[in-house]
Amino acid sequence: MVIVWAAMAGGAERVDFSRDIQPLFAKRCVACHGPDTQEGGLRLDSQAGATGALASGGRAIVPGDSAASEILARITSTDPDVQMPPEGARLAPAQVASIKRWIDEGAEWKEHWAFRPLVRPPVPAVAGVGNPIDAFIRAELERRGLPVPKPAEKLALVRRATYDVTGLPPSEQEARDFLADESPRAWERVVDRLLASPHYGEQWARHWLDLVRYADTNSFERDSKKPHAWRYRDYVIRSFNDDKPYDRFVIEQLAGDELPGPSSDELIATGYYRLGIWDDEPADREQARYDWLDDIVSTTGQVFLGLSINCARCHDHKIDPLTQREYYAMLSFFENITPLGDRHLNPAFIERPIATEGTSAEEVSHRAQDLDRRRQEARLEVAAIEKRIKEHGDQAIDDLAKADLATLKDRVKSLDKEHAGIAKALVVSEFGREPRPTHIFYRGNPHAERTPENRVEPAFPAVLRAPAPEIVPPADSRTTGRRTALAKWIASPDNPLTARVMANRVWQHHFGRGIVRSPNNFGFAADPPTHPKLLDWLAAELVASGWRLKPLHRRILMSEAYRAAASGNGEASAKDPLNDAFWRFDMRRLTAEEIRDSIHAASGVLNPKMFGPGVYPAIPEAVLAGQSRPGNGWGTSPPEEQARRTIYAHVKRSLITPIVADFDVADTDTSCPVRFVTTQPTQALGMMNGDFLHNQARVFAERARREALAANTQPGTSADDDVAAIVRRALEIALVRPIHDDEVMRGVALVDVLESQDGIGPSRAIEIYCLMVLNLNEFIYLD
Repeated sequence: MVIVWAAMAGGAERVDFSRDIQPLFAKRCVACHGPDTQEGGLRLDSQAGATGALASGGRAIVPGDSAASEILARITSTDPDVQMPPEGARLAPAQVASIKRWIDEGAEWKEHWAFRPLVRPPVPAVAGVGNPIDAFIRAELERRGLPVPKPAEKLALVRRATYDVTGLPPSEQEARDFLADESPRAWERVVDRLLASPHYGEQWARHWLDLVRYADTNSFERDSKKPHAWRYRDYVIRSFNDDKPYDRFVIEQLAGDELPGPSSDELIATGYYRLGIWDDEPADREQARYDWLDDIVSTTGQVFLGLSINCARCHDHKIDPLTQREYYAMLSFFENITPLGDRHLNPAFIERPIATEGTSAEEVSHRAQDLDRRRQEARLEVAAIEKRIKEHGDQAIDDLAKADLATLKDRVKSLDKEHAGIAKALVVSEFGREPRPTHIFYRGNPHAERTPENRVEPAFPAVLRAPAPEIVPPADSRTTGRRTALAKWIASPDNPLTARVMANRVWQHHFGRGIVRSPNNFGFAADPPTHPKLLDWLAAELVASGWRLKPLHRRILMSEAYRAAASGNGEASAKDPLNDAFWRFDMRRLTAEEIRDSIHAASGVLNPKMFGPGVYPAIPEAVLAGQSRPGNGWGTSPPEEQARRTIYAHVKRSLITPIVADFDVADTDTSCPVRFVTTQPTQALGMMNGDFLHNQARVFAERARREALAANTQPGTSADDDVAAIVRRALEIALVRPIHDDEVMRGVALVDVLESQDGIGPSRAIEIYCLMVLNLNEFIYLD
């Protein structure tokens, strides 16, 4: 893809090194001219290396003089022996022009935009604009000579926002109320209602679960269950609904167990460390352990900081200023964590009893300890009697002792059942207060020699200019306190990345893409922000509002930019084909979960019940047959439970519900910051032929028929009138808008063809029509 750099569009603005040049060097040059390799003596990851003398005697970059800069000669040459880059596509003319202008302007080497201290920028002065967001957007549109978009129609807008905030369609009454409300505060009331909905937490938790690779099973051959993992999912939903400050949300997940007197939620939050894939029978245990720790480093770095720290596991980072030593210094914060499935550990370290409503932590802990003691005593008595039988035969004990044995076994079963009834959570734990040593491994090999010289202590990346971590082991704890030090640094307003990364994610899920299109990568190879000052303003606003997300949502939803129409403009599209400047609102397809939930909403069976263990949607036998043991690990839930929102579906890594798999559900093996949006045959096949769609189409048809006939109270209506009323009602339910007569006529005609030409009975013909409605683009896409 050819990228036209922002600096070229306006003509007068100086080329920005961190936005326009550094990402280009990172993606196309530093593999051969970076920290590991400096072909020709050139190094383009530092100012000194880029402007210094080459092995040939010249200089690649001569500030202020592009004609004397060897780099220009190389990137414009047509000689295959000297042209750069030597492989792949040549640099686009606009990219070459940006490099030339940058050199002629003095080749200023600025600090990377994401690593600069966060400072709230001034809001551009734009006449007639009240929302600062719109001031930044309008200023860029004006600079680039692009039009201000028209406002979206009210129906499109309420549908867009309802899905963005709650993941569900608006009800017909909600749409009617908004259409009828002509007051200046009509839209504000919609926004406030949506943000107060409990469905908000479900929708935005789904985005977070994608990031932290949430699943209910471990993957690998057995793909066994992660006990109580669903409590972490529920914690995330509650946190978003409660508008928990984001800095607190971060600290609870990384170190909730190290907080003073941790609550149940603070313990549950640390289930974050247990969500990744886990090999319960590795060929190389040491390798598997450090692969698991690398997964934690990778996820933490990308999700909270937008940094690919994991790329420095085997060597210094090829692009970003992160060394291998800094990678292992980051890993040392997690080195003391116990593995998920170590058989030598007390299971209580992994599955911890927690207080539920009406109980205290002390009560639950005392009860669990008492049950553990009684279970152990009963098991020892059983073992003693069985040992006597084994050593001396069945005659060694009398009938009374045999009765005692049976009673003891029943007691063990009863105590086990009672113990299983105690609420537990999958939590983090450590080996103890003394940290395990961390060493740099040559080429990332955990079997490499460990020496005092390659031992490292916890530290933060130097490029972020953070102070040394202050590590204090918590009182009365079996942990080191290292994770608390890390969590506090990440959640600090002085950290230049945390607020920027999260503000960008919020923007991403409202507009379909982030201001930085690579939301998990804010390093040198990141996509540069299209509106860097707007990003900084949003991040500063997030911190200033006490790290609460709902005020930021509200700011965005109230903006003219969010309320813009999705209609095209040929001239604007030619100037800005990727819509970088937001000259229109990008339409989008519903996500996999939104499609499934919308189908249940249309059929009228959507179950709004929240929280609890995962449910098991029905999966066709043909899909289950693909398992090594068909049906293993997949339960059966009653129909009303299957109709709950998809976020409550059991996530088995090796067995994904077909409809969500077809529509690009997140990969759960690694952090998923942006989902693919594909168009491929299995989507159409599943939507037209799948068991789930046909079952729901039948229920949908029954609902449309029932409601249409209930509303039609006029005597003397014909069968054709009934069909027309059912068709109209089906469209009203699915599309949540007034239906035109010609749309009804087309629907009636289709039903007639199905009956008269295909020999399909009246009821089945209506079902097929309802199946068609669920396949309409208008049902699946948002403007």
